[in-house]
Amino acid sequence: MDEALVSIIMPSYNGAKYIAESIDSIILQTYKNWELIITDDCSTDGTQAIIKDYATRDNRIRCFFFEENQGSGATRNKCIEEARGRYIAFCDSDDRWLPEKLEKQLAFMQAHDYAFTFASYYTCNEEGTVNGIIIAPEKQSLTNTKRDDKIGFLTAIYDTKRCPKMLMPLQRKRQDWAYVLKIHQKVGNAYALTEPLGIYRLHRKSISHNKWSLIKFNAAVYQEIFGYSKLHSYAYLFTFFLPTYFTKRIRNKINNQQYSHLWQDYLQHNP
Repeated sequence: MDEALVSIIMPSYNGAKYIAESIDSIILQTYKNWELIITDDCSTDGTQAIIKDYATRDNRIRCFFFEENQGSGATRNKCIEEARGRYIAFCDSDDRWLPEKLEKQLAFMQAHDYAFTFASYYTCNEEGTVNGIIIAPEKQSLTNTKRDDKIGFLTAIYDTKRCPKMLMPLQRKRQDWAYVLKIHQKVGNAYALTEPLGIYRLHRKSISHNKWSLIKFNAAVYQEIFGYSKLHSYAYLFTFFLPTYFTKRIRNKINNQQYSHLWQDYLQHNP
């Protein structure tokens, strides 16, 4: 396997409770040729001290600090601008990767000549206890993702030889989904490893739990990426997105039952 450099994008904001776990999961990767780029958005809770400490101990970690709060889109963009790797990957400061995540996913990409890939992942509660699994579909097209985002952003990787580095939209919410759509527009389909390779932390007050608040943010994505009018955006949302979204929710519940042995086995061996 070609061991090209991977640039890992990590925005941070008041994540002192979780960010050490996230960074540790990167350091423990079996694939070693990576750089972790962290941009902090004016944290006030000790996050910056944690980041600086890791950066002094591992020269693969580079950190940047905003003087004014700008939002996660801007922090991710700073990381992307600074990225030097062939591959761009994403891990938020409260999520974790399994140790073989990079090794397995890059081997998968190179074996099949894929430009854009993702994977299944576990979910955990705020305390970090794994409590479920999201099974990725084997392939996603632009149309599929436009109708509902099934790509876990913490598992996404794209190859800059096939898709030149792009910056994210600066809207405050759902810019990760908007970015995935932009990658689709450049490279076409995304392909998945159905093996879980990450752990996504569910927060009780997160946007993921406030389903109805997604509507306005998703409509903004259609306006930003596809140039739709506000009326067209909401029409598409109610005609295509919401039915697909609710179908996905049902499928996820079924998969969580069907594949419960996977996350329960993980929990047993990683208490």
